[in-house]
Amino acid sequence: MRVFVSGGAGFIGSHVCEELLRRGDEVVVLDDFSTGKRENIEDMMRALAGEGIDPGPRFRLVEGDVRDPDAVRECLGGVSGIIHLAAVPAVPRSVEEPAGTSYVNYIGTINILEQGRRAGIKRFVCASSSAVYGDTPTLPKSEDMIPMPQSPYGVAKYACELFGRMFVGLYPDLNIVFLRYFNVFGPRQDPSSGYAAVIPAFISRILRNESPVIFGDGKQSRDFTFVRDAVQATLLSLEKGRGFSVYNVARDSQTTLLELLDVIYRVSGRRIEPTFAGPRPGDVLHSRASLKSISSEIGYSPRFGLEEGIRITLRWYEEQMRDRAIT
Repeated sequence: MRVFVSGGAGFIGSHVCEELLRRGDEVVVLDDFSTGKRENIEDMMRALAGEGIDPGPRFRLVEGDVRDPDAVRECLGGVSGIIHLAAVPAVPRSVEEPAGTSYVNYIGTINILEQGRRAGIKRFVCASSSAVYGDTPTLPKSEDMIPMPQSPYGVAKYACELFGRMFVGLYPDLNIVFLRYFNVFGPRQDPSSGYAAVIPAFISRILRNESPVIFGDGKQSRDFTFVRDAVQATLLSLEKGRGFSVYNVARDSQTTLLELLDVIYRVSGRRIEPTFAGPRPGDVLHSRASLKSISSEIGYSPRFGLEEGIRITLRWYEEQMRDRAIT
């Protein structure tokens, strides 16, 4: 099977590509490296080589913008399925740049779906986000709840879902799954951005003996999802998705940021007291996902607990820091 992965040099995308190649599929990646990184692809290739797997001619990279019809069409020859992960991520960035981020995320998705349909491709998986739920008090969040996004990022992701639902209504032979990822973390996640997710931000500062920064009081909670579980959900959706579907991807758990820090302290053997800053606009207070739909309909079951995922992630960041120190 040949799979087109937009954003394949990104954090989740590189892990998806790695697993596709490991199981013997061919992969075509489109990335403009605005947020994706070439080292993510290099990490992926090294990991496969360490397992005795040679991607060889099964991997192709196309540099281009997901909004560019020509760039997308260049990736579609012989493709059986599309995994669309390219986006401008991060709620805080969308608050600062609502027009630019929304344009990439919404128009990019429309372009992927339309060019794929014109090429005769029937199976699509598109990244959505837990941000579509907003700060509604009901927990756990289930897919039948009315979305109430409170950031431009969440609004754009929900608009993409609405377009996908409409598209399947127009073209019933399509299978389009939108995945609402909840706080995915793991190796290759960028800690250096001002919009960095909380786990890489905490780990990188602790490893540098710096105080981790908490925005708010630390009692806000998240459903943290290890990246390999996100990959499992993504590939199951590509294989088993029918018609139009929306699924949560998470662990069905709830961890406060203060509890998260305690896990990182325990795993790392280091304890550095946090610094507190004001809450960030657009952030929600509490988040937890129901997994009833994705479990019953396509067989997803998370395999990694939070502490195990943190242990794997911490080891990767430690190796990165050692490599940089040597070079």
